[in-house]
Amino acid sequence: MSASRGKLPISSGSIVFLVLSFAVTVPGLYYGITHTHIAPILGAFVFGVAVFGAAFILSWAAEAAEVDISESLAVAILALIAVLPEYAVDFVFTWKSAHDPEQAHYAIANMTGSNRLLVGVGWPAVLFVFIWAKKKKELVLDQGQRCEIFYLAIATLYSFTIPLKGSLNFIDMAILITIFVMYTRRLTQMPVIEPEFVGPTRILVNMANRGRRIATIVFFIWSGATIFFVAEPFAESLVETGAKLGVSKFLLVQWLAPLASESPEFIVAITWAMRGNAQSAIKALISSKVNQWTLLIGTIPLIYAISGGVIKPFPLDNLQQHELLLTAAQSLFALAVLVNLKLSRTNGILLLTLFMLQLVISEIRMEVAVLYIVLAFVYGFLHRKQLIPAAKFGLGLKSNSGD
Repeated sequence: MSASRGKLPISSGSIVFLVLSFAVTVPGLYYGITHTHIAPILGAFVFGVAVFGAAFILSWAAEAAEVDISESLAVAILALIAVLPEYAVDFVFTWKSAHDPEQAHYAIANMTGSNRLLVGVGWPAVLFVFIWAKKKKELVLDQGQRCEIFYLAIATLYSFTIPLKGSLNFIDMAILITIFVMYTRRLTQMPVIEPEFVGPTRILVNMANRGRRIATIVFFIWSGATIFFVAEPFAESLVETGAKLGVSKFLLVQWLAPLASESPEFIVAITWAMRGNAQSAIKALISSKVNQWTLLIGTIPLIYAISGGVIKPFPLDNLQQHELLLTAAQSLFALAVLVNLKLSRTNGILLLTLFMLQLVISEIRMEVAVLYIVLAFVYGFLHRKQLIPAAKFGLGLKSNSGD
């Protein structure tokens, strides 16, 4: 903490909010750890409230961590913790698929659904909340966010090879994990810029260095444990409720379960956007997508091999290949939109509309994928002058363009 900064004022409301956020996580965490069965509707409420509390605790920890590390690295840690439920759910399906091939459908459906929700709903939601709260016409990102954009672009371009091969193997795992390691290493090189702290975060940053760091780690661990143990039963409660209403299990696994597991990220992102910090909100969602598009999908072959007791590729049928292709195409278009570091109202509407189109009319998913790719080339051409600066920044090279 900067020695030149005095103590920040703390309101009684911030203290109450902090205590309540921890308190509401306790019942869900208890039921999640003990695997106590409760009625689906009650479970949706108890676990859902716990996820909300954990999301706020996680956001305060990430903000306080920016005193000691770069904002990009702090947000990446937040994104990695917030995406733990997605790992847990996907790994369960992957583990089972080694003995029951039908489960492979659910592993890919859960992962692709989560990815498309982040871009098709998460990005527009942050944009529209920011425009509404701050009366802006568009969201302008800072130059540092070229780092996330670059590594997501590398992962996205490689992801197109997976549905073409029809499997996920250990070569894919090595390449995707390498991309994730390079991304994390680049984040550690980003400068530390102390932000403006508000709310309960001030309680942490007012502490001495050692106390603040210990408290921040405790906040990260508590929120991470809550999200990890609560998100899966939260998703199961929602799926059970939906199944009783006659909804297809595939659709529930692809959309309702990921919506539950992604809720911590969405809550944090929307909260930051309402406060005007939409740049960090988008950064968190992009970082989550980098995590899922590299570390999550890259470790699927490993989990599959360990469960089956033999090293062999994770097989993909036509439906799974189409799902991956559509997800990669959406990611490519989203990157082409964002490479100039601006997200306009028109682009937000376009991202949301195309997402809803493939969601409501599933028969035209491949047509929508083609449209995504065509639009990506159009936007890429319009923003072509930004491509090289983005690549140079992502690699940590100096740019002579002044960007």
